[in-house]
Amino acid sequence: MPDPDDLTARARIRQAALAQFADVGFQKATIRSIAAEAGVSPGLLRHHFGSKEALRDAVDAYVMDEIRRANDDASSASKTGNFASSVDRDALRPFQRYFARGLLDGSPTIAIMFDQIAAMTTQWIAAADETRTDQPLTDHHTRGALYTAMVLGIPLLHEHLSRVLGVDILSDDGDRRVAMAMLDIYSHVLISTELAEQARAALYPETP
Repeated sequence: MPDPDDLTARARIRQAALAQFADVGFQKATIRSIAAEAGVSPGLLRHHFGSKEALRDAVDAYVMDEIRRANDDASSASKTGNFASSVDRDALRPFQRYFARGLLDGSPTIAIMFDQIAAMTTQWIAAADETRTDQPLTDHHTRGALYTAMVLGIPLLHEHLSRVLGVDILSDDGDRRVAMAMLDIYSHVLISTELAEQARAALYPETP
């Protein structure tokens, strides 16, 4: 069932702000346009949030709470073998657009959010390393940051990827194709550990 809070004016304003910040960016979105989309008056918006900056802070907090929840659900499900039931791509899709716009616009809060997501990704990598039989070429933190940049780069390059694939990657079909491709990439190595070690030795022979 929907969260009762999602029926409130405050939640409707937050959702409208999330959509507009993602579509046109923080600078172009206005109090009036967000209020109109939420079906409330600008005065009520200011009553709940005070300013557009405070509203963005509330949206940021909401987005991170939802991402943490999804991460926790996926982590728990992976341990019980019930991973499929924990994944809700439709629910996460608006956050992809929000992050992409924040990265594009240089939002002052996007750095904090990126760091938090990178930290969660690093935890997944550390857990996966526990079953590795070979020695990683670099540390958890570096790989977590790079994985995060790679994943967030997909919505950031929305226009170009959509053109190459011939489908909007944020549509249902496009999202499915991206998700299946990412799963295939993650589950099959591109080069062997032996070839990786040869490449490391050739590129950085002084590295132990």
